[in-house]
Amino acid sequence: MIESLLQRWCDGMIGVQIDAPSDPSRHGAIDCPACGRIHGRCMDAVYPFFSLAKRSGNTRYFEAGKAVFEWSKNVSQPDGSWTVTANPRSWRGITVFGAIALAETLYHHGDLLDQATRERWTERLELAANYIYENFDLRFANINYGFTALYALNLLGRHLGEERYLARSRELAAEAPHFFTNPNHLLYGEAKPVNALSARGMLAVDLGYNVEESLNGLTLYALQERDESLLALLTSSLASHLEFMLPDGGWDNSWGTRQFKWTYWGSRTSDGCQIAYAAMAKHNSKFASAALRNTMLMERCTSKDGLLYGGIHYREEGLPPCSHHTFAHAKSLAYLLDSGTAPESQAKPLSLCGGARIKRFPEIATDLLSIGPWRATVTAYDFIYRPGVQQATGGTLSLLWHETLGPLCAASMADYQLVEPYNQQKPKSDIDFALTPRLEACVKDIRYSNLYDLKATFTSSHSTDGIQVDVSTKLNNRHYQSMEQTCKLSYRFAKEFVQIQVQSQFPARYVLPILSPVSDQARHPSASRIEIEKEAGTLTIESDSPLEVVCPLGCRTFNLVPGAQALPIAMTVAPDTPSSIRLRVS
Repeated sequence: MIESLLQRWCDGMIGVQIDAPSDPSRHGAIDCPACGRIHGRCMDAVYPFFSLAKRSGNTRYFEAGKAVFEWSKNVSQPDGSWTVTANPRSWRGITVFGAIALAETLYHHGDLLDQATRERWTERLELAANYIYENFDLRFANINYGFTALYALNLLGRHLGEERYLARSRELAAEAPHFFTNPNHLLYGEAKPVNALSARGMLAVDLGYNVEESLNGLTLYALQERDESLLALLTSSLASHLEFMLPDGGWDNSWGTRQFKWTYWGSRTSDGCQIAYAAMAKHNSKFASAALRNTMLMERCTSKDGLLYGGIHYREEGLPPCSHHTFAHAKSLAYLLDSGTAPESQAKPLSLCGGARIKRFPEIATDLLSIGPWRATVTAYDFIYRPGVQQATGGTLSLLWHETLGPLCAASMADYQLVEPYNQQKPKSDIDFALTPRLEACVKDIRYSNLYDLKATFTSSHSTDGIQVDVSTKLNNRHYQSMEQTCKLSYRFAKEFVQIQVQSQFPARYVLPILSPVSDQARHPSASRIEIEKEAGTLTIESDSPLEVVCPLGCRTFNLVPGAQALPIAMTVAPDTPSSIRLRVS
């Protein structure tokens, strides 16, 4: 399965590879159907192309790999770095990823090259290695760069025979344990600076970058160096991060500091969770299942043309896939095959907890809840990556998942922004509708919502029939100006249903976007009842107040975070009158 998906992705990349020998500025690059530009990091595809070339014996993969790396001259700089675009002033941090891809290519498959080319590529790798050595540490930028550089220096030191690189990697590794939170050993540092604190004293944690990039680097270093102390820490940390994987292989990064790049299967421009979880499988049997389940999900999100979509409903929305997702994640599959760590084709399901369970992550003000067929996340994490970049917070139900129907709610950014214009897709519509469940009110044409409440609090506790969560929040506008009156949200989770109760001192509405592709049949049989018929069952939403479908039943709203369509439902909330909405599955 791993090799067949790698071949699909490599075929897909060849399908959009630019064949223009008369134009060296473009020839060999991987074009992007979604972004209409060449992503500078497409040279990373040299590694999966060469890996598949050796395994298949098909020279077309070798020629594709050689062409894409030769194109990288267009983003190569005199100081040894590569830039994210052909503009020499653009971001150079990507050098660490290109160096790893080139080093893995030469180490595993350098024998495919003639001697002159191999020597020339090795000389280029030496320049990149020196740039990393002179410029990178654990505080170079977001922590994913530092942790990736830690491994890169170790790999480059071994491959190039440079002891100074090995020594630097060990120096950085000695610092690494300081970047894990208590009590759950989540990796922090996904902000600038890496040790920044929120107003409530919380560190910057992003699930997507942690599991798809940073932990990969530290894991490969620790395994190579046989650092038992680090391996013990990583076993604990990987297990804590795995709490956020859903049984279908999806990742819940509804709350992360870089949520703007969240897609249901992971993070858009990082490398994938497969390397660390497969390599550490002997330390925890669930890790192999995680690596394979996530790969199976990405396979389901691959287009017929062989490129990885940026979400679960791109096909239904008619959006093209961004090629960056494919060439980045293909590297992980190539590594699994080359290192012999690919998980077995049959993976045990990631089990649900049958009883009521509350897993607390106080370092990010987030609780994971599970009972029967339900999984849910409630968060009041207040870290702001930069002004206006707002992930889920305010005591919201940032994710709701059902064993039969899959994801039912998944938070988006409060307001979609191109935080990284070269690494995010542009929305096809000017209409921005958040997918995060929320309480909101409109006063003098200004929207107030708990999505902007950075001071909300909540408690989770076991009840007679399941789990009860009580939230105290205020409605703020996007500039964090408050309406002052406190509102109450209560979530009740039982095996048979999920109930949301809302109480406000002023007229408001509770917006509940239900993830639902346009292929689902929706019905509105009465003012207080909506039914959504999915392939595996029917979701019924009932309320003691009128329900409104915000868009026509045959239409859907779409958000690039996490790449899903939704049917937005709104419940009227009268002042000082508790209003409830209940979800059941049949």
